[in-house]
This record gives sequence, C-alpha cells and structure tokens, in this order.
Amino acid sequence: MGERILTPPPERRIQPAAPVPLARLPDESGVPVGVAARLGGGAQMRPQLGLSMNSCGHTGLGVVECRGRTGAASGRNQDQFMRSIIIWSAIMIAIAFGGTRARAEDGTGVANGGWVKYEGNPVMGGKYGTCFDISVLKEGDRYRMWLSWRPKQSLAVVESRDGFHWSEPPQIVLGPRKETGWEEDINRPVVLKREDGYHLWYTGQAKGHSDIGYATSPDGLAWKRMSDRPVLSPEKPWEKVAVMCPHVLWDAQTRLFRMWYSAGEQYEPNAIGYATSPDGLHWMKNTANPVFTPDSGLAWEIHKVTACQVERQGDWYVMFYIGFSDESHAQIGIARSRDGVTNWKRHSANPIVRPGEGQWDHDACYKPYAIFDGQKWLLWYNGRHGSLEQIGVALHTGEDLGF
Repeated sequence: MGERILTPPPERRIQPAAPVPLARLPDESGVPVGVAARLGGGAQMRPQLGLSMNSCGHTGLGVVECRGRTGAASGRNQDQFMRSIIIWSAIMIAIAFGGTRARAEDGTGVANGGWVKYEGNPVMGGKYGTCFDISVLKEGDRYRMWLSWRPKQSLAVVESRDGFHWSEPPQIVLGPRKETGWEEDINRPVVLKREDGYHLWYTGQAKGHSDIGYATSPDGLAWKRMSDRPVLSPEKPWEKVAVMCPHVLWDAQTRLFRMWYSAGEQYEPNAIGYATSPDGLHWMKNTANPVFTPDSGLAWEIHKVTACQVERQGDWYVMFYIGFSDESHAQIGIARSRDGVTNWKRHSANPIVRPGEGQWDHDACYKPYAIFDGQKWLLWYNGRHGSLEQIGVALHTGEDLGF
C-alpha cells in the first residue's frame, strides 16, 4: 500500500452496510437505545439482567421476560422471540466486555461474523494526520501499538490500558534513512517479542520500490538495524516492484521465523507470499508463491488481497487480510489453513469489517491486526475517508470465530 494520499479516490463502487443506530446502554425499559425498533415484529421485549425462564420456554442470561402480544406465542412468534433474544444478548455481551460500546454493522444489530465496531472510533489519528498499518502486542496489563505515521515517514509507538484510549502524541522509534537508498519512508511494521528481546520487520520505500528491513531492540523503543540492506526484496515476476506488509511468527518447533508478506504493485500490492528464515536476516521464499490470491468469485476481493496478519489458533492458522474490490476500496476478511501455507478456507461471513456509509472509514478498511484478550477479540484497522486514514477497533466476543 503506497502513498494513498497522492491519488484521489475514484467514484465509490462498493455498497457498504447501511448505517444503523449505535448500540448503547439500556433505557428504563431495559432495551438498548436505538435497537428496540430493529428487534422484529411479534415481541414486546423488556429484557432485564438476570437468569430466568422466559415465556418462550427458554432460559437465558440477561433476559427475564419475552412476552408476545397475544400471550400464547405462535411458532412464528417463537422464532421472532428467539431471534430478538439472540440479538439482544450478542449486543449486551459486546457492550459488557471491557466497558466498551459497539456500532452494529448491519440492519439487525449484529455484525458480520459477530464483529461489531467500537462506538468511539477512530481511536488514533486525526490531529496527527494519517496513522495507518500497525502492529500490536499485549504486555501484562497494557497494549503497545507500533504505527506508521505518514507525515513523519516514520514508525511510532503508543500505549493503552484498554486498547481504545492511547497515549499521545505518538513517539517516533524508527525514522527514514535516505542514505541507504531504499528507506526514504518507513512504514508497515510487525513486532515480535521473544526471550531475547523485540524483533521488527518493516517496509522501506524509495524511488517507486518497496523492500523489507529488520531491526532488533531490548525494549521496543531503541531499535538497531541488523543490516544496511533489505532482508527481502522483489525478485520474482509476481512481486513486480514491491514487497511490503510483513507479518512474522516464530516457530519454536522448527526454529524458524515464518513470514507472510505482500508483493506486486507499489500503490497496493496484489497477493500474499510466504518465506522462512533461521535468523530473521536470510530468507527463503516459498517456491509455490503467492500462497494467497484473490478469489475471482468474490466481488469484494476480486481485485487484490494483501496486508495479512496470521495467528495460530489451536490446530489452525487464521489469516486476517484486506480484500480489494478495486484499487481504492477495501474491506477485511478472514481465512484459515492447517499449515499456514496451503488450502486456505475463507469465512462464509466475509467481509467481516466493512466501510461505514458517511463515517470515518467510508471508503476503505485496511490492514487488520487482531488480539484475543481471553474474553474477546480486538481487531484494529485503519479506515479511510477521502485522503485521511485513522485507526479504529472492531470487537468479537469469545475466541470461536465461527468457521
């Protein structure tokens, strides 16, 4: 993803979900403000906190009453009652965890695949200009975010106790070096922490090309470049002029760093490749690259797929990635694979995060980075409206992503 601010967005072609009311704390009736009107026809709900048997014949946490207008619910009304209960429960759980508020993504009040946007979005950017493409670690009771800071052509760090409210201003930790000839602009980091300290792979850009560099640090703040040269450069035909957006995991069993990277055109790369390294410096690219390409049967990602994060979840590798319907409009999806390289299966609810009509992320949702905190997933992403990109959060209750 190149200097997006230099190219005015073309006429909007995707159709994001229609804007809906915010899910807020309940009013006196117990129904969330802005949600009651969307709960469906045949039920008058007065949910209250507690555990009880409702008139539909089902027990549920957080719902005491579910009365149909006729008193004796028909089969149709029972379906409506249960749908209402499910919607209400999902929204309230999302609100409850971490004290956050959520913005629904479709007309029912439930987001695609169970994801909901944080009502306080965006959480970083604005007065600091475009902040984009991030990497996040949870360390004890705090989050640390390394972000790309476009006005400074640098990487900066911010910290947070909850993942929503971040320290200000961003602190620059790695800046450009024009003398090397390949890192006039520094961006798109991934930070990995091991017992031996912090490891950073980042994108360096100059003269219409992108390469990947490597640095290490004892504290995540003071970084030492491990080479004056890139550790990964575009060499194969499919990589064209750019390799960027690295994501790296350490495989303790094989004693290898595993990298997923994007490659192709400079403005937005085209597909995702894979490489391994014993030391973080010397990389061997997979001979079957690219390992993840656009699905021609899916309009929302038909143009390009890029900028992924891959995480191990049980016996699976889960990939969060960007799908492009055209060069300037993007959404976020997820897929999974047994080995992290082959046979990727996309989620049926994709795209899970979509632009919000008239909102701060009106044109595109880019570069996901997700962490499961023990109760919920937090997925940070950068949204774009016009030329400005800012960072926001989407939430998913529970570890099961519903594949």
